[in-house]
Amino acid sequence: MTDTPTNPFEALMRQTQDMSEAWVKSLNPAMASFTPGTLDKLWPTVPAEMLEAFLGKQFNPDGLEAKTRLLLTLLGLTIQGAVAEPQIRLTVRHAVAAGATKQEIAETIGLAALFGGVPAMNKAMELATEALDAEGKA
Repeated sequence: MTDTPTNPFEALMRQTQDMSEAWVKSLNPAMASFTPGTLDKLWPTVPAEMLEAFLGKQFNPDGLEAKTRLLLTLLGLTIQGAVAEPQIRLTVRHAVAAGATKQEIAETIGLAALFGGVPAMNKAMELATEALDAEGKA
C-alpha cells in the first residue's frame, strides 16, 4: 500500500502541510514539537483582584461579577462542543481564582448538556477535572 494520495485535493493538502512543517522546523526547530493543547500551561492564572477589576464590577457596578462572567464563558465553551480544550482549562482555573466552587463549575457544565449535548458535557467535565486536579482543587 502506498502513502501517495490519489485525490488531487488531498495531495495538495499533504504537500502544503509538508511545506509548512519544513518551514517551521527551519524557522525554529523547537516549534516542530509544539502542540497547542498545552498552551494553557504557558498562561498564568490571573489574580482574583485583577479578574474582578477587568471582568467584574469595576466599570459596571450593577453588572455581573467576574465569577459569574467566567461561568457563563465556560457554559458557552461547553455548548460549542468543548473543542477549545486549552480555553476550557484556563477558564476553569480563572473561575476558581474568582471564587467559583467545584460544585458551581460542575453545575455550569451540566447545564450546558441541555444545549450542547451530553458528549460535549462529558468532554468539558473531563477537562475541568484535569484543571482542578492540576490546581489541587479536586
